[in-house]
Amino acid sequence: MAYIVVATSNAHKVEEYEKLLEGQKVELKSLLDFPNFPGVEEDGATFRENAAKKALAACKYCDVPAFADDSGLEVEALDGRPGIYSSRYAPTDAERIAKLLGELEGVENRRARFVCAIAIAVNGEVIETFEGEVKGRIIDAPRGVDGFGYDPVFQPDGYEETFGEMAQELKNKISHRAVAFKLALNFVEDEMSVLDDDFDL
Repeated sequence: MAYIVVATSNAHKVEEYEKLLEGQKVELKSLLDFPNFPGVEEDGATFRENAAKKALAACKYCDVPAFADDSGLEVEALDGRPGIYSSRYAPTDAERIAKLLGELEGVENRRARFVCAIAIAVNGEVIETFEGEVKGRIIDAPRGVDGFGYDPVFQPDGYEETFGEMAQELKNKISHRAVAFKLALNFVEDEMSVLDDDFDL
């Protein structure tokens, strides 16, 4: 069975991608399987740039097709922050949430969106990038213990639950990561048949 590397060592992300890949003829590996990976400085100006940089580095290091995502939360009232710095906004998830809610204290506009960019690299070059989003609002206090990151304070449009309360199966259908990954899979299946030997989905 062919395999592809997702350029992350975040176990939560790996679990989400494993569920998204269920039924596909490919084995997923991650940087957890390559502990000596030198790492990548995420100094891009956009989600797409950071995703492309990580995917390319993983592809070259692991010598197999690789993909990477860069994702984050953009809040309207904060001029799009924390954005590409979402994971570096504070040291831990709890501290990131606390900082976000502190900055939004007394702010009426709670509109926000999660964004995910996914880049695919094959044979030492990035072949395409994709972007997905899910819009919603930031609630006043965390609800739910599932998910990770800002999930407990993000309530997607059309739902009463936060991502932290939502069943994983549902989140995997509507999340920014699911939307971007579906676009990536469709691209591979529809347009990349010439890569079947290396990237067998």
